[in-house]
Amino acid sequence: MKTQNLGFIGGGRITKIFLQAFKNKSVGFKSIVVYDPNTETQNALKKQFPEIQIVDSVTLPAKQELVILAVHPPMMMETLNSIKDVIAKDALILSLAPKITIAKMSATISVSSVIRMIPNATSFINEGYNPVSFHSSISKNDKQLFIDTFKVLGNTFEVEETKLEAYAIVSAMLPTYFWFQWKELQDIGVRMGLDEKECKETMKETLKASIEIFYNSGLSSDEVIDLIPVKPIGETESQVKEIYQSKLMGLFAKIKP
Repeated sequence: MKTQNLGFIGGGRITKIFLQAFKNKSVGFKSIVVYDPNTETQNALKKQFPEIQIVDSVTLPAKQELVILAVHPPMMMETLNSIKDVIAKDALILSLAPKITIAKMSATISVSSVIRMIPNATSFINEGYNPVSFHSSISKNDKQLFIDTFKVLGNTFEVEETKLEAYAIVSAMLPTYFWFQWKELQDIGVRMGLDEKECKETMKETLKASIEIFYNSGLSSDEVIDLIPVKPIGETESQVKEIYQSKLMGLFAKIKP
């Protein structure tokens, strides 16, 4: 299962992340073919990664050794139906979407070598946390070969398929819950008199240490929280928790198979 030819159906953010991860580590393939219905998206991707081949239909990507379905769940079944007659029987199919199960995809395209991954944006710097599930017909050896190929993205590991949607919420989407807050705090720090470099360094180092003490100090989460007596936005914690509960559990219900 040493894959030399990749076909991406969908050329958006996650395809860009994969290609950047490959580029960072000088990982080469015999060919990488990409289709996206948006011409601007395709042209921007080609400009950034001139080694890829851009095509105007799903046919050629679907004929590659590894077909990567980089489409959103509402488009998945339509995409599968559009490629089911051209996929090679020995091809690997990798879905990057939640909700649509391996069994459903396999039944639609009559190919058993189906894999699902919930990728992480941090793969852009080869630091992803990417859980993977495999069709039951895929051998242990082939699973390991796949993981060895894609560990360039970061930590790539096998999990039960029923857990993938939870990983989507608590890992893949996790940075979006915090990045805008970090940006706002940086802006506040600059307004208080730090220059941008000082503010970024201060926050980066404090965030790294905060993660370390929360998970590796031996203290309970409540004990860690109690280490700082003054909590300037503590009175709004209940509102934030309610947002997490309603928004994230609501989203989980929508993406769960």
